[in-house]
Amino acid sequence: MQTEDTNNNIATLSSINGFDEQNPPNPKLIDTCVHCGFCLSTCPSYRVIGKEMDSPRGRIYLMDAINKGEISLNEATVEHFDSCLGCLACVTTCPSGVQYDKLLVATRPQIERNYPRSLPDKLIRQIIFSLFPYPDRLRFLLAPLLVYQKLGLQKIVRATNLLKIVSPRLAAMESILPKVTFKAFQNNLPTVIPAQGKKRYRVGMILGCVQRLFFSPVNEATVRVLTANGCEVVIPESQGCCAALPEHQGQKQQAQSLARQMIDSFADTEVDAIIINAAGCGHTLKEYGHILEDDAEYKEKAQEFASKVKDVQEFLVTVGLTAKLLPITEETLTLVYQDACHLLHGQKISVQPRQLLKQIPQVKLVEPIDAALCCGSAGVYNMLQPEIAEELGNQKVENLLNTGADLIASANPGCTLQINKHLKMQGKKIDVIHPIELLDFSIRGIKLQK
Repeated sequence: MQTEDTNNNIATLSSINGFDEQNPPNPKLIDTCVHCGFCLSTCPSYRVIGKEMDSPRGRIYLMDAINKGEISLNEATVEHFDSCLGCLACVTTCPSGVQYDKLLVATRPQIERNYPRSLPDKLIRQIIFSLFPYPDRLRFLLAPLLVYQKLGLQKIVRATNLLKIVSPRLAAMESILPKVTFKAFQNNLPTVIPAQGKKRYRVGMILGCVQRLFFSPVNEATVRVLTANGCEVVIPESQGCCAALPEHQGQKQQAQSLARQMIDSFADTEVDAIIINAAGCGHTLKEYGHILEDDAEYKEKAQEFASKVKDVQEFLVTVGLTAKLLPITEETLTLVYQDACHLLHGQKISVQPRQLLKQIPQVKLVEPIDAALCCGSAGVYNMLQPEIAEELGNQKVENLLNTGADLIASANPGCTLQINKHLKMQGKKIDVIHPIELLDFSIRGIKLQK
């Protein structure tokens, strides 16, 4: 016979809104966490917020409790998962080898399917995921944005703080808006660019979304460096988004669709490697085998595709430079390299960019403190969690400035936008340049003005 308390407990459990049966966080992976706390000092959200539940260890507690039906997916629990930047610093630090990245990737789609977000939250996410992963849609905004900047409307909006009053998230989105130039309207890269001299490799190249529109000089520099080092470069016109933004935020179906499109665009290109110059994109591209592991048609294609993906710096160190490098300044250039999280923690690429930069004559490389700490960009995190991102961005820029460097090298567009924003906020004028652009300048003998 059931008591009244038992009946109440059954009613409570039955009303719990938890994970569904579609790939919940794996209990075996959860159990590998021994709750040692090594992750706490390296977790940016924990360092800013200071709450246990906003650390990897705390979130794993939550995953376990939701799996067991002890607590629900509600506003109180979801906010702790939303506060995670997905920087993966905890994966690098963990002595027990906890695969927090896989746990997070399993949790976020569960939230999107099973937790009813507020209307403002839904709207901002709808804007982000309907716009940023689609370069052709972004391209339609270039003309209005150019007018907005050229007519001085941007200065008025920022000076009055009107947008921040209306929506802090929209204000955060506007605050990292890069300068729109007429170059953004051009597409000067052909589908096949021959190697200079003897052809050593045939490589594919991914253009990115924000990268191709707002950082097109980086793509052009990447092509020049690759061709100067004996690579024929293939750029399929049909390529779209790599799926990084939706994948990182739990938009599983959208991510899978974009991944299939990317794989199809490189089918039959017969390339030796697929080159990417944006850290966040590269990490997701290398995860295609996992993203499409349940797709019978694309599973093997995805694994083969992912096996060919190489960050441009990783690739160049592996194959070696053949082009002669010249000084890019008259005197010694003090340079600090900013580690992008999805390059450092996601792809385990840290030494290679530094090896390349040190090959440029008259470059002195210096290291910042807390080099492994996220800058707060984290894909679209600085738009969804602007307050935490602000503190992290400010701290990152202070650490970079304290090195006394003349120049900052950054290999991810999101990091570059975040760092530029906080440099401007602190009244500092220091250029932030992709390492591949510096190599390009060195190969072409272009001098920088210090």
